[in-house]
Amino acid sequence: MDLMTKLEILADAAKYDVACTSSGSDRGAVRGKLGATQAAGCCHSFTPDGRCISLLKVLMTNVCAYDCAYCSSRCSNEVRRAAFQPRELADLTIEFYRRNYIEGLFLSSGVLRTPDYTTELMIECFRILRLEYGFRGYIHAKTVPGTSPELIDRMGRLVDRLSVNLELPSQQSLALLAPQKNRQQILAPMRQIADSITDSKESRALMRKRKHLYGGTIMRMEEELPFAPAGQSTQMIVGASPESDFQILNLSAALYRSMSLKRVFFSAYMPVNDDARLPSTDAVQLNREHRLYQADWLLRFYKFDVSEIIDERNPFLDPDVDPKANWALNHLDLFPVEVNTAPYEALLRVPGIGVRGAKMIVRARRTSALRETELRKLGIAYKRARFFITCNGAYGGGGVAFEREALRSHLASPIDGGKHGRRADRALPGQLSLFGNESFASKAPAIPAAPQREMALANKGDALLPEWSAR
Repeated sequence: MDLMTKLEILADAAKYDVACTSSGSDRGAVRGKLGATQAAGCCHSFTPDGRCISLLKVLMTNVCAYDCAYCSSRCSNEVRRAAFQPRELADLTIEFYRRNYIEGLFLSSGVLRTPDYTTELMIECFRILRLEYGFRGYIHAKTVPGTSPELIDRMGRLVDRLSVNLELPSQQSLALLAPQKNRQQILAPMRQIADSITDSKESRALMRKRKHLYGGTIMRMEEELPFAPAGQSTQMIVGASPESDFQILNLSAALYRSMSLKRVFFSAYMPVNDDARLPSTDAVQLNREHRLYQADWLLRFYKFDVSEIIDERNPFLDPDVDPKANWALNHLDLFPVEVNTAPYEALLRVPGIGVRGAKMIVRARRTSALRETELRKLGIAYKRARFFITCNGAYGGGGVAFEREALRSHLASPIDGGKHGRRADRALPGQLSLFGNESFASKAPAIPAAPQREMALANKGDALLPEWSAR
């Protein structure tokens, strides 16, 4: 099978894994090596259903020994199978990077033969990238359930971020839909990764301190290969099993506390298999996924507790109103707040005012009184915030009764924000998409040998790489 066909199959198979994010690393460029992770350093592509895909996102293989009910690559499915050789994928990544298609790699995989065998293939790809090519760009790897601790440690020294997919929110659902996986196979590597990240940070901090106090040189290998410096994340499928948002958010909060996760990703269940164990509906719960991400944002950046967002009596998030606005509607006794005097913590709870906006308000009001005009200049979403604030004692609710149902009807209505902030209207023509309806070959531009003038400008006299499609 040629490399183009492999890429088309394995890039398409990777689209169901949403655990992609900006790098979280801060590794600069080095003379003689390739890539960096400063300022995120990740370009993006988009799927037909609107999902943002970061990096070159592929599977090592979609051959899988497991038979998870929800997975398109399950062993009982009759789909085209393919597998990269480690050097094939490493060469592909580098040549895509040199052509400015991507700035990093997101790699997951089916289970080929055994978890350890699959992980060894992934590690060899990363070894080629890091040590042979000197690639310093961002690499995010998904660990395979059941991989031995020794291999997880080796992988963690070669990548920026590691992920262990939790898959489903409960042991009961995991046993029903993915019987070849178990919670211990997932939580054990999560704990190992969390401990290794902590140990790596502490040891490197100690080496820097010793170097500062006593002089000497820190080992070069330790400088270049910390353990997963961008942390770890996980992913849960939402809607394939009966767990409520209340259960999902409590589990997420527990993982943030106990495993020091950077992110919990939520993936709306997409019916790709015909299986009696799965929900019969064909609806993709993207709105529910969106509300969970909003609630997760409140947990991570706004210091909300799960009990403030949701409870057992109402175990699902409101589909019409975002969680922060819903909390404000349930606590109208705390509003409106005066933007010119309210403490930072109170401003954070106002719908339409984010972390950055609250900090800017606190800073700006030191020199002048803030009114609607000033708030709009600061980037505050005034059409939402106006129902919960006063400016110099003046309420800007526009005649809307300050009661729950009246305010909810306005907050639940779509807001016309104008065209100045809509990214869709500014999409560049010809944007690269890995997962469009057309084949990859028709999306990607041809890669002929560069003209001599372009080669001199782009490569400064270096020999032109061979075409990746000819490999």
